[in-house]
Amino acid sequence: MRKYVIISAFAVALGASCATNPFTGKKTLNFVSNDQIFPTAFAQYKQFLTENKVVSGSAAAQQVQTVGNKIRIAAEKYLNSLGQKDYLNGYAWEYKLVENKEVNAWCMPGGKIVVYSGILPVTKDEAGLATVLGHEVSHALANHGAQRMSVDQLQQLVGVGVVAATSGQSTQNQAIFQQAYGLGSTLAVTLPFSRSNESEADEIGLTLMAIAGYNPDQAVVFWQRMSANGGAAPPEFLSTHPSDATRIRNIKNLIPKAKATAAKFGVVYK
Repeated sequence: MRKYVIISAFAVALGASCATNPFTGKKTLNFVSNDQIFPTAFAQYKQFLTENKVVSGSAAAQQVQTVGNKIRIAAEKYLNSLGQKDYLNGYAWEYKLVENKEVNAWCMPGGKIVVYSGILPVTKDEAGLATVLGHEVSHALANHGAQRMSVDQLQQLVGVGVVAATSGQSTQNQAIFQQAYGLGSTLAVTLPFSRSNESEADEIGLTLMAIAGYNPDQAVVFWQRMSANGGAAPPEFLSTHPSDATRIRNIKNLIPKAKATAAKFGVVYK
């Protein structure tokens, strides 16, 4: 009986937690509201800034502010055009350059952005930085952090179901089933989910940078530089990110759509 209760709870939770992504029109899994996740994200961001060296007053720091603001304005314009004027309620945009040799940048839920100084030699210019910020902001706009948390919760729930369903088996068989579930859920759910989020952020980010006035063709140039900068990567099916070749190919295919959307806002590229 217990396993059926767990399965029923799983089905109810799944049915009650679907939201529509305004950028794609697709249904997404999300148990976590902005009211729940934003305060935690803002507190973690504040703590991070106190524990790391924030760069201010330099040309590079100003570039982060300039490009960040342009991406924010592009996001507002785009969402307004989609009839989502209130979508950014609760966002508290902030853009900081942090001294760190890592080639990285990120955006927390609610618009809290950090760019590591180590990525600037790869971005090189505003268009390169717009590629990065457009991508990272898109993760936040599409609620990928909340979706990740929701998927983790569901996997834990199903894992409990696996334990219940195998409770009558021998200890050895229980261990085999549980280990198989852990590996299977990672390869079949977690990694593809993460890769699909990356590809979705690429698509939305291309549109944002195009609306912001940065030619999306430059995204290909940036990712080519990033690829040349990276080392050996795991096989794509074992990675949370698409391979460099896959990403660049996909971006090339998405550029015409991004330019067409930007044209609706009066921004035209050849």
